[in-house]
Amino acid sequence: MRAGAEPILSVEDLHTHFFTQDGVTRAVDGVSFTVAAGETLGIVGESGCGKSVTALSIMRLLPPGLGRSVGGSVRFGGRDLLTLDEAEMRRIRGDRIAMVFQEPMTSLNPVLTVGEQIAEAVMIHQGKSRHDAWARAEEMLTLVRIPDAARRVGDYPHQFSGGMRQRVMIAMALSCHPQLLIADEPTTALDVTIQAQILKLMLELKGRIGAAILMITHDLGVVAETCQRVIVMYAGRKVEEASVLDLFDRPLHPYTRGLMASIPRRRPGAPRTRRLQEIPGMVPSLREPLSGCPFAPRCPLATARCTAEAPPLEQHGAGHVVACWEAGRIGVS
Repeated sequence: MRAGAEPILSVEDLHTHFFTQDGVTRAVDGVSFTVAAGETLGIVGESGCGKSVTALSIMRLLPPGLGRSVGGSVRFGGRDLLTLDEAEMRRIRGDRIAMVFQEPMTSLNPVLTVGEQIAEAVMIHQGKSRHDAWARAEEMLTLVRIPDAARRVGDYPHQFSGGMRQRVMIAMALSCHPQLLIADEPTTALDVTIQAQILKLMLELKGRIGAAILMITHDLGVVAETCQRVIVMYAGRKVEEASVLDLFDRPLHPYTRGLMASIPRRRPGAPRTRRLQEIPGMVPSLREPLSGCPFAPRCPLATARCTAEAPPLEQHGAGHVVACWEAGRIGVS
């Protein structure tokens, strides 16, 4: 978070578990972070690291009877969201905090026009008349650059392309001018050129309404293009946090370095058949208690201490924290 900036969201020691017949899965294990007004914070990691569950925990959208936040706090606007009843949470969700999901066809109602769906959110949260809410829907579709918005506001989700549906989701999320927008893999299902357009659009709209963005992604390229700060998660834990410039210039956790090395790139003079680097091994099961560093079985620098003791998050420069016993060795290598 920028120096002197007051956080609009503060997550402290969040623990989220899933309770199944096979046991308890510790999907989020003691994660803490803050988001400042107007900031874009990225949370990055491979599938299953807990980043999407963190977002769903903030929004209180975990599967009922299966997932539950069992510890910590999520403070927004001076209130702990985890302690609110469902009616209070509904008043915040979609109004002051909005979310854009990875696949819009699972989020949009196929039997309602996109205009009806945007207008409904405006009427519920802002008390607008149907006429004014419909006008806001047209305005938002124009804002996200959907051509002929006055006509297309009456179309159904299946009549839009994937990229256009994602624009509709962004329009719906921003229709009530939220303070915080959570974007969970908003460009994963789109081709590269459409991805770039969606990311540029989100940043432009963020600047227009002054919202903060929590960007959930596995793509370090998206982080580099959009974020000021980034958190790296592994096995439900935060293992590194830094400014984007510092993280790309000086990654200190072996997992972060592995992610960087796995980015496809072609260096001048390199053969076209150059193999991509990979991180060997598998993510540990989150159903079993983890002793030591969860990345130790896959880490080339692991020592006996790494498998026996879980490393705490420690400061390694201004705003740069990392949970690794060997971070000092990496920092001078």
